[in-house]
Amino acid sequence: MHVGNLRTALYAYLIAKHEGGDFLLRIEDTDQERLVEGAVDIIYNTLAKAGLVHDEGPDKDGGCGPYVQSERQSAGIYMDYAKKLIDKGEAYYCFCDEERLESLKVKSGDVVVSHYDKHCLNLSSEEVEEKLKAGIPYVIRQNNPTEGTTTFADEIYGEITVENMELDDMILIKSDGYPTYNFANVVDDHLMGITHVVRGNEYLSSTPKYNRLYDAFGWEKPVYVHCPLITDEEHKKLSKRSGHSSFEDLLEAGYLPETIVNFVALLGWSPGGEREIFTLKELEEAFDYHHMSKTPAVFDMTKLAWMNGEYIKAMDDERFREMAMPYVKEVLTRDVDTDKILSMVKTRIELFTEIKDHIDFFENVPEYDSAMYQHKKMKTTRESALEVLKEIVPVFEAQEDFSNDALYQTLIGFAKSHEVKNGYVMWPVRTAVSGKQMTPGGASELMEILGKEESVKRLRAAVDKLEAELS
Repeated sequence: MHVGNLRTALYAYLIAKHEGGDFLLRIEDTDQERLVEGAVDIIYNTLAKAGLVHDEGPDKDGGCGPYVQSERQSAGIYMDYAKKLIDKGEAYYCFCDEERLESLKVKSGDVVVSHYDKHCLNLSSEEVEEKLKAGIPYVIRQNNPTEGTTTFADEIYGEITVENMELDDMILIKSDGYPTYNFANVVDDHLMGITHVVRGNEYLSSTPKYNRLYDAFGWEKPVYVHCPLITDEEHKKLSKRSGHSSFEDLLEAGYLPETIVNFVALLGWSPGGEREIFTLKELEEAFDYHHMSKTPAVFDMTKLAWMNGEYIKAMDDERFREMAMPYVKEVLTRDVDTDKILSMVKTRIELFTEIKDHIDFFENVPEYDSAMYQHKKMKTTRESALEVLKEIVPVFEAQEDFSNDALYQTLIGFAKSHEVKNGYVMWPVRTAVSGKQMTPGGASELMEILGKEESVKRLRAAVDKLEAELS
């Protein structure tokens, strides 16, 4: 499910819950050519993982069913209403073939514009009947006026007026007998008692045509809430290549469902104030669609990662362990205390996928550049590091208590006796046992987890490495 679709569903859900209403799930599958196997399962799974529990739907009949549009089409609902419009003069049969429709297309710059010329509106009832009996393929089109204006109200963008000459006679029923998305939704929204229609602002231009259908039927119009566009950091349309186009992509990248929901809620809506972390329940209470923005919302991956890190920090240890262990097992076969490793990592990651890079050295010391021993702030060089390591190896070999506290005391005691700062000793020791510039813990913490035998082995290897390079 695309992030834009998820936000639309989320906003619809939040409006319903905030106002004490019902959130309905309707499967819109009238475009048979674009049906994708497994798509309905993705919708169900995404809503479930996001926590958006629907009150009515295909699996929860609340009296408005069927909730699958292809099933409603089979019942003849859409054709019946299309014929009512024909009887009112608000719609008409169109028998134009592809060749004629192609001839109506006009290129405007890089865009091809097609505006139907009402050719079939002039057919007599006898001609229409004759063509229907002959089995000539047809569509049913809306009969929009070509003069005057149509005005509609949107809760976010206010009152909008369009020239009727811009309203194309959109197709209501396609040649395969199925309704278009536009027509099916108007009919179903009315029959299902939908009060608020939430969708992307790309549908603003179609809304006058929807409203003319409501007027033609004599139905009450819903409240329209059009959401602003979502762009990437470069203000371009979101794409799969950028890694933030779908809910599934984000989960796979290591983001938590609750992070994604919280973040997406803020893409075009502001609760006011500085607060940014909200549970779904808190969003239900705080969400007021009147505070939505007209301007495009930027999908800031840096902010999303920060927010995910905040959720991870606040997570209870049991759930964190459950979610983190699959990543731990990918890189660690050594018998080490994973609980201690996870407690160190928890506050340092923003994504679960980062865990492997934080802990892989516990398995084996990676190849590293000895230049890492040089640290201006610690005032260490490769030569000083070698000197420290050669002296401290025998100290650790003789040490029996290899707990973090005991090791820490040894390190600071060594520094004190040699009249150097703690970092002068700890930097080369941490580098030697990890081979990493950045680690989730300090030297004593890492050595406690690695154990005496492995720690001493790594310190000796570091001495050999430096002696070989400096000789």
